[in-house]
Amino acid sequence: MGKMHDTIEEFKKFIFRGNVIDMAVGVVVGGAFSTIVTSLVNDIIMPIVGAIAGSTTFTNYKLVIHPAVLDESGAVITEEAAILYGSFIQNIVNFLIIAACVFFAIKVINTITDQFKAKEEEEAAAEPAGPTSEELLAEIRDLLKEKNG
Repeated sequence: MGKMHDTIEEFKKFIFRGNVIDMAVGVVVGGAFSTIVTSLVNDIIMPIVGAIAGSTTFTNYKLVIHPAVLDESGAVITEEAAILYGSFIQNIVNFLIIAACVFFAIKVINTITDQFKAKEEEEAAAEPAGPTSEELLAEIRDLLKEKNG
């Protein structure tokens, strides 16, 4: 029973550690961000690419190695064997678009963070510097001399 209790305590320490909670928040926000980026790719960028390339998706492009075999009724007896290079190209395009979105989002966040840090540094520099420890010690010495007299 003692080992189980120790394991549970260790698990609690792990879960409530700050970076684990930060990671959980990051996963949730990342999931929401993924939905936004997927919509950007599918609903805005790919139609533009489709207008230029002639197709809104590359997934239809394939190299058929062996065509499908059908019976008289049109039912598939043997599936076709094909290299789906269009799907691979589509995934590369999606990755590049998502990577660009993440890059620009991080760039904006870093710019905002840098502005806040610069503002905090300006405010810290504007505040008058307090006395040094030597000045405080000298003041205490002088007060003790006056008191002792």
